[in-house]
Amino acid sequence: MSVKIRLQRHGKKGKPFYSIVAADARAKRDGKFLEKIGTYNPNVNPAIIELDVDGAVNWLQSGAQPTDTAKAILSYKGAMLKNHLVGGVRKGALTQEQADAKFAAWLEEKAVRIAAKKDGLSKEQAAEKAAAFAAEKAVNEARINAAKEADAAILAEKAAALEAASKEEVATEEATEETTEE
Repeated sequence: MSVKIRLQRHGKKGKPFYSIVAADARAKRDGKFLEKIGTYNPNVNPAIIELDVDGAVNWLQSGAQPTDTAKAILSYKGAMLKNHLVGGVRKGALTQEQADAKFAAWLEEKAVRIAAKKDGLSKEQAAEKAAAFAAEKAVNEARINAAKEADAAILAEKAAALEAASKEEVATEEATEETTEE
């Protein structure tokens, strides 16, 4: 029986959520599995991956073959590195303490890179929000200016109409006075 480490799809249409499982290669994609090793949620940025690294290493040591996507996830979380280090310890190339120290150093470096990515994403989002706010503010100012201009034009028209009306009144009064004088 050959064992594969692969993704098992869950979630709804357009919102996938995956379980990382060790399963018989002949089993259906979402069918029976031997052990659930972790989860993978690609719907957020950065993606959330929860993985039992030791369980994955045990399956890799037992001969399980990861699929391409599962291999990428295992590499991202350090399971492939730990598998490599365990092989080195078994061959006598390094001690268990050295392997643990290398793995711990790699984990710290990885945590720093992930934190930097999150900071970069939050800065990008803040910059996008600031740009959108500035654009919206410019549009609002343009609207306000247009409204003021329209109000000024309406007031000028009313003033001109009042002037014309008052001139007509004066003219009609003068005309009536002239006719009454005659």
